[in-house]
Amino acid sequence: MSTKNIEVIVPPREPHFVGDGFRVHNFIPSAYRLDMQRMDPFIMLDYNSRFYFPPSEKPKGVGVHPHRGFETVTIAYKGKVAHHDSSGGGGIIGEGDVQWMTAASGVLHKEYHEETFSQEGGEFQMVQLWVNLPAKFKMSPPKYQAIANQQMGEVELDNKNGKVEVIAGEYQGVKGPAFTFSPVSMFNVKLNQGGDASFDFPAAYNTALLVIDGEIEVNGESVVPVNHFVLFENKGEKFHIKSLAQSTVLVLSGEPLNEPIAAHGPFVMNTREELVQAFQDFQNGKFGHLED
Repeated sequence: MSTKNIEVIVPPREPHFVGDGFRVHNFIPSAYRLDMQRMDPFIMLDYNSRFYFPPSEKPKGVGVHPHRGFETVTIAYKGKVAHHDSSGGGGIIGEGDVQWMTAASGVLHKEYHEETFSQEGGEFQMVQLWVNLPAKFKMSPPKYQAIANQQMGEVELDNKNGKVEVIAGEYQGVKGPAFTFSPVSMFNVKLNQGGDASFDFPAAYNTALLVIDGEIEVNGESVVPVNHFVLFENKGEKFHIKSLAQSTVLVLSGEPLNEPIAAHGPFVMNTREELVQAFQDFQNGKFGHLED
């Protein structure tokens, strides 16, 4: 097997607010070389880098909004989020947990800082990722997966290097709990200083990583600082990371769907006609009801 080399290292873009509760750097689809077609099936990635929110009696967040045609994955590193959707899903995403919502045929959704976190204030750090659905599943019923940290697959690395938390896919024979509609791997790699780990994905899969905390070296040659995103070439299979400081790294790899993408706002379909239908269905109340 050959080495999977880096195509580009992307620094964080200027942050912007989504609602009043999420201060994010957008990597997918607005950063250099990270458009939806190139990153397929990962069609959006917002990163709320570590940020302090002062105490607030009124929880900050995002009010009711629709989704259709894809899945939203929220990974909590610091802070807590409360969320609800019109299909009956909801709950609290605590530190280390993941909320995996399949919007599919359509839901209304809202998400806010959890009440106690809001009142006390504190550091907040999250990733929200949109994973596209194959055309044949875009209009399937919505579903929801609440993945607590202790439910994730866990691989302890040799020599006290650290560990790999498996959210989706498989690492060293350990599978993650997330159900996916196409082949997707999603790992939180937590390395002690000087720790290292190797990964192996098919050459054709779109593969990337985001340095959540610390600093790493990739393939023994490229240093990647905190809050930077790495896109790998679609050549080779294996890459290696080493931590230069205690580090947390989100690793993503997925098989491209290679289907047309028609996206506008909260809807991601395959044709313009399907987008028009999504807007009509939303306006006609077919996504259900959710109080703001």
